[in-house]
Amino acid sequence: MTISVNAPSNMPTSIDSASSLKVAVMAKEQQKVEGQMALQLIEAAAPPAPVGNTGHNINTTA
Repeated sequence: MTISVNAPSNMPTSIDSASSLKVAVMAKEQQKVEGQMALQLIEAAAPPAPVGNTGHNINTTA
C-alpha cells in the first residue's frame, strides 16, 4: 500500500460563494458572542473592591 502526499482528493474544490459567505458571517457572529461571554466571565471573577483600610497596613518592624 502506498500513500501519495500530492494525490488529488475526492473532495470538491469549488464552494458556492453564497453559502461560504453565510458561513463566514455566522462564524463572525459566534466569535462576537463568545467574546462577550468571556468578558462577562472575567468581570464576574474579578475580586470585589476593598472597603475601608482594613488589611492595607503592613507591619514592617521585626
